[in-house]
Amino acid sequence: MDLSIVIPLLNEAASLPELMDWIDRVMHQNKYSYEVIMIDDGSTDNSWEVIQNLKEKYTTLRGIRFRRNFGKSAALHVGFQAVRGQIAITMDADLQDSPEEIPGFVQMIRENDFDLVSGWKKKRYDPVFTKNIPSKFYNWTARRMSGIELHDFNCGIKAYKQRVVKSIEIYGDMHRFIPVLAKWAGFKKIGEKVVLHQERKYGNTKFGLERFIRGPLDLLSVMFISKYGKRPMHLFGTLGALTFLIGFALAAFLGVKKLLAVKSHILAPLVTKSPFFYIGLTCMVLGTLLFIAGFLGELITRNATDRNRYLIEEEF
Repeated sequence: MDLSIVIPLLNEAASLPELMDWIDRVMHQNKYSYEVIMIDDGSTDNSWEVIQNLKEKYTTLRGIRFRRNFGKSAALHVGFQAVRGQIAITMDADLQDSPEEIPGFVQMIRENDFDLVSGWKKKRYDPVFTKNIPSKFYNWTARRMSGIELHDFNCGIKAYKQRVVKSIEIYGDMHRFIPVLAKWAGFKKIGEKVVLHQERKYGNTKFGLERFIRGPLDLLSVMFISKYGKRPMHLFGTLGALTFLIGFALAAFLGVKKLLAVKSHILAPLVTKSPFFYIGLTCMVLGTLLFIAGFLGELITRNATDRNRYLIEEEF
């Protein structure tokens, strides 16, 4: 099978028939063998009934239904596990992602051997202050922190080799940073394609103001896990040792200063009256706690069942 098209959805009953017809038309025009996997993320409208009805017309359609709303990341993760095509395509169900873009993505994967190609909505039809400006800020931050030169990390339409989607785990709101997860998993050939952004035709956006908080937190989580998930002592141990040494140096300085004053018969104030004494003491306590945190994290990772699970590229 050439393609698996993964579509997470929530309350998109009105757009599904038009979307499925559009996809089917593009697939037949390009002679692709394909499947469409629609994941109903706990819709409260009749989205699931629409999917069941569409199945009678399109044998290439597969449906997965959640008992409740678990979020886009969970829907994508389950969809990725069900993928059978050589190339996986993700797109939103609201008709803002055009199926006409799919052949271009497939061409980039096949001809340029990209592991992942992300869409870039260069011209957006979203509200400027609530979506466009925050999106540009998050993308700029993600580029600087991850080293991946993409303009639109959270674009719904992307293409992946099958081995990429089978090798990454998405949770929380980390669907925004799938390219970062892919890079962490060893897939470094990541491309970008400018795509046409359609105006929303049906329904309303499913993402509220909470994304302004969750987005940066998930980015920090991804960056921390990617760098130190398997070696927490490298971070906490280093920070702990540096903090402890700073505190010890302050305490040693005050102690030596006091001893020299006593030796020279100079009346010196009590060490405990100096603010540096308490700063040094706090640093030593914090340094010890950070070191212990790193040590405990190292013990946990060494006993994790997947500690030595590596992705083998080839094997004789």
